[in-house]
Amino acid sequence: MTPRAELAPSLAAMLTSPGWRDVVVLAGGGNPGRRLTGSVVALEASVHPEPMDGQVLVVLLATDHTDWRIDALISRASAARAGAVLLAGVEPLGRGAQLLAERLQLPVLGCPDPLAAHEQLRRVTAEPEMVRSDLVLRAVSALRRANGDLASVLRTTARVLERPVTLAGADGGTLDGEPLEPGERTALVAALPRVPVGWAAPYRVDLAGGAVLIAVAVLGVGPVCWLVARLPAVVPAEVAAVPEVLSVVAPAVGERLALRRLELERDARQRTSLLGELLHGEPSEATRRRAVDLGWQLDGWHTGIRIGADGQVDVAGRRTDVVEAFDAEGLQAVVVEQGDGWSAWITAVSEPTSTEVQEQAAAIRRVQRRLVQTVDAYVGVGRVQAGPSGIATTLAEAGDAAGLARGRAETGRFLHVDRLGLAQLLLAWTRTDTFQPAAQALLAPIKDQPGDLVTTLAVYLDTESSVAETAAVLGIHRNTAAARIQKIQHLLGVDLTNPDERLALHLASRTTPTE
Repeated sequence: MTPRAELAPSLAAMLTSPGWRDVVVLAGGGNPGRRLTGSVVALEASVHPEPMDGQVLVVLLATDHTDWRIDALISRASAARAGAVLLAGVEPLGRGAQLLAERLQLPVLGCPDPLAAHEQLRRVTAEPEMVRSDLVLRAVSALRRANGDLASVLRTTARVLERPVTLAGADGGTLDGEPLEPGERTALVAALPRVPVGWAAPYRVDLAGGAVLIAVAVLGVGPVCWLVARLPAVVPAEVAAVPEVLSVVAPAVGERLALRRLELERDARQRTSLLGELLHGEPSEATRRRAVDLGWQLDGWHTGIRIGADGQVDVAGRRTDVVEAFDAEGLQAVVVEQGDGWSAWITAVSEPTSTEVQEQAAAIRRVQRRLVQTVDAYVGVGRVQAGPSGIATTLAEAGDAAGLARGRAETGRFLHVDRLGLAQLLLAWTRTDTFQPAAQALLAPIKDQPGDLVTTLAVYLDTESSVAETAAVLGIHRNTAAARIQKIQHLLGVDLTNPDERLALHLASRTTPTE
């Protein structure tokens, strides 16, 4: 019986099939799109085939590829309209046979086991249901033997299909298994629904190069993800069988994801609870013990970081990505899930120098660049603070900075509250809980200096930077007022002719109480 035309794979597709991995093209392969409708077996090269209508002539004993009878066989097979000739062995053809095959445009193939190649082609063209049922049974049997983790299930599925298998998120990002290429990821996301339903059929995505992605939704606890297999070419029977296998595997993947999700959420609650205790006063002995169990260093000098994420983000599930981004930049950070993002801090044994602070900030900005490839992240960085209570202080500053960074595309949605950046941020911070401490910190170098420099600065800025009026208001000599202003600029390291710094210092001096 002639197979249905829609089940006839191309020669190029069959050469990508696992059952044809040992088949090679010896000659006449200039038309890889030629359709193969089935196969006929012959014992020797002396066969005179009947009309074949695209079938492959499989010759079991044609081991001497330089025999003149191979030339005659190629001529007879071409006259019978064969789709190709498959010979035993992979030795090169004689020069005459090669030229003849090229002239007749008849592919001549070689294989160590031509009978196995014949059986595979017969199955995919005449018995696609058997291909499907065999793969499903093999998948079920293999899953029973697989150990419990998710990676093992994906590896087992890939071995059964002999194709790459990926667990992808809704954005196409790789959660486990073989990663997708950027073009494949884009095509997949464009084809898949944002919110699939439980009865959704498998999705087929045809790629530009002829490859095919088959995707099946994995539903359960947490965000929807996709089980994806990549087929390098279209063998219709395989394209029909792979969705069946993935549909069998998907519940097993969902079960593993649910268990992993429960573990993630349990660990996240533990971290969040401990951080909450640190943010509400000096840690107790029990809190310190829990921190040691988690590997948190409470003493030392801490730099707080707040990473916010716009859109719907699986904060617990993506924490590993954040940790890996810090690790990639050589930063050992504690990362805790909080709200719509993550709070993190980096601890140093001794107080970092200003150069080290700036280098660390540059590294944190690189961490953000890594994250924005998959997460719409904005980042705020606090100042270095000492001791367990410093964690709460620097994280509060980082949180305020992140809130400001969120709407500041001109800064790359990244703000660092170091002593240089603090002046630019004070004005925007007037409605935040950390404005008062920040203002006090900015003016701390002049607070306890003789001559009431904080008041002098406030009066100087109130009088529109007039030294004469400042001296008159304070009742001091003009030279004394000028000397105080010079001292203020030196101690603060600022330029009072800079409008931004002058405005920030004006606000700080009017907000900070004087004694």
